[in-house]
Amino acid sequence: MESARRFLDALPEPLRDSAQRAEGAAIVAIVQPLGLPPPLIAAASLYPLVRDGLVAREAILAGALARLSDTVDGLVQLGRFSLPPDWKPGEALATQQSEALRKMLLAVVSDARLVLIRIAEQLHNLRLAKHASPEIQRSMAIETREIYAALANRLGVWQLKWELEDLSLRYLEPDAYQRIARSLNEKRVEREGFIDEVIGRLREEIVTNGISGEISGRPKHIFSIWRKMQRKSIALERIFDIRAVRVLVNDVKDCYSVLGIVHNLWSYLPGEFDDYIANPKDNNYQSLHTAVVGPNGQIVEVQIRTHEMHRHAELGVAAHWKYKEGIAAQAAFDQKIQFLRQLLEPSGRDDDLLDRMRDELFEDRVYAVSPKGDVVEMPANATPLDFAYHVHTQVGHRCRGAKVNGRIVPLTYKVKNGDKIEIITGSKVLPSRDWLNPQLGYLASARSRAKVRNWFRALDKDQHRKQGREILDRELDRLNIRDVPADAIAKQLKLADSETMHVALGSGDLAPTAVAAAVQQLRGESQEQIAQRRRQRPKHGTASEEIAVSGVGDLMCNFARCCRPVPPEDIVGYITQGRGVSIHRQDCGNYLSLHARHPERVIEVNWGDPSSATYPAELQLYAYDRQGLLRDISTVLSDEKISIDRVQTRSDKQRLQAVMDIGISVPGLAALSRVISRLEQLPNVTSVKRKT
Repeated sequence: MESARRFLDALPEPLRDSAQRAEGAAIVAIVQPLGLPPPLIAAASLYPLVRDGLVAREAILAGALARLSDTVDGLVQLGRFSLPPDWKPGEALATQQSEALRKMLLAVVSDARLVLIRIAEQLHNLRLAKHASPEIQRSMAIETREIYAALANRLGVWQLKWELEDLSLRYLEPDAYQRIARSLNEKRVEREGFIDEVIGRLREEIVTNGISGEISGRPKHIFSIWRKMQRKSIALERIFDIRAVRVLVNDVKDCYSVLGIVHNLWSYLPGEFDDYIANPKDNNYQSLHTAVVGPNGQIVEVQIRTHEMHRHAELGVAAHWKYKEGIAAQAAFDQKIQFLRQLLEPSGRDDDLLDRMRDELFEDRVYAVSPKGDVVEMPANATPLDFAYHVHTQVGHRCRGAKVNGRIVPLTYKVKNGDKIEIITGSKVLPSRDWLNPQLGYLASARSRAKVRNWFRALDKDQHRKQGREILDRELDRLNIRDVPADAIAKQLKLADSETMHVALGSGDLAPTAVAAAVQQLRGESQEQIAQRRRQRPKHGTASEEIAVSGVGDLMCNFARCCRPVPPEDIVGYITQGRGVSIHRQDCGNYLSLHARHPERVIEVNWGDPSSATYPAELQLYAYDRQGLLRDISTVLSDEKISIDRVQTRSDKQRLQAVMDIGISVPGLAALSRVISRLEQLPNVTSVKRKT
């Protein structure tokens, strides 16, 4: 904190007197009583300066406060969060919508304690809003009531919650607020003084009777009074918990002992005693509630419970925020709130707890916003296509593209928390079978894939058969495979015949990548057989390290450039003059010509262990040239962990296309098929084929 103050004092004079610095000081004053660690307090003081561009992030990184840069970035990110821009002020949100927004607010930051600073910032802005126009006041008040006050309630930050709610009510229902305030006929400070008097007298009596207990209390704030009047349709005079005291003791016996002490001190109101210990509420809430006439004839409510009952009320299924808000929360979110509350307690294990939160709590869901402002909850790694199918099945079927935050993105884009997604639809229902391939990353949700699969199943079987045959031919053609019959592939896939395989491919039940895997198993022996047959041999060049040559001594080996074989394709060796053994595919045209002329130079060769090896392959890619095409290709290959050996580009002016010859190293045929599929999905790419 001291280093942050020195940093601020070193700022130029206009910045040291700026409104942003004053705002930072006000936020710090709000959060300091919450016991946040000094680095977070320092970040809170710097945040307004960085948010408004008065201090560059680089200036922080270059100084002694570099370790605060990530925290300040988190605050800036969180400060950008607000209700959807097209949301109309004064329009109350649905309960489910408010829930989703609160969840998103918790999920967008790596350190959930930053949410407290954002709540403090909202409180500061709300205090200043008393000079704003009624429209701005109302807009801020609704946002505060629906999101920040409820969030403070869930985190148990009562000292912020009551003021947020009271100020919201003051701007939203000014007449009701003033009427209740006048009816109370006393200032808040005076009411707090009354509570202190009750606590002091009760503590003295409890100690005298040898009972160990904790006593706390606070006057009921105006919003709670107004809400209770609305909910129960009663007048202010019928509300007896305007002033309340809570007593926590060690066991149930002490609860009833304290109840006797309270009733001996002050007269109780008939009909205002509830024994929720003997008769728990449906949500298992337990406590003793009584209302008594305290000092000066003023009524005060007293709640008495054990520490265990209190923990259950705060963190269990009967948590205060649940029965107050009337929301059935999910168990997973319950756990998140419990972790957040534990995080707010000072401890020496902050880093460990933060890691647990990141790993266990906030990795499973992502929250996106529709153009109408609706928040959609989806699984982690969801895509815009998942979003489209979540909105409506027909929206998914007609999806042709997507915009995220106003920019067009590929359908494989991974949605981030808070992204605003707009789906671009076509007039025809036309899902793609590529969407069913998990390796291509179009859909993360099994539910979305089921919708696509059901659509293909509904098509005519003859159409399935025709489209499946086209899919098979295209897959074999782009892999340049001509010597494997379709029936053999079907048998390998445990299907009755090639016709059944065509229907399965056409309906989407069988992915095209399964064809490449089946061919790999047909062409090569099992890994165990290869390991048994593979001979031990000395290491040579790149090729010879991965090839076992039988029948000859140590010979230099290299892959023929004409066919570039890849495991487990059948291969053969041809002894050249001066260049060792050239490795060809058995169906290579050049090899067949050489074999016809010099059969005596042909030798048998076997693949080595393909699990630890890579093999060269040549791809030919056609695309309409655009800026960033080579970068996108490199990104795909990098994601697949494929090495690029060379790239050569030339223009086909007749077709107005760019033609790229790409040399890569792949571990096998299945990986080659996957790479081709992903490259074909890039914008402007018209075709990708294995070159021979």
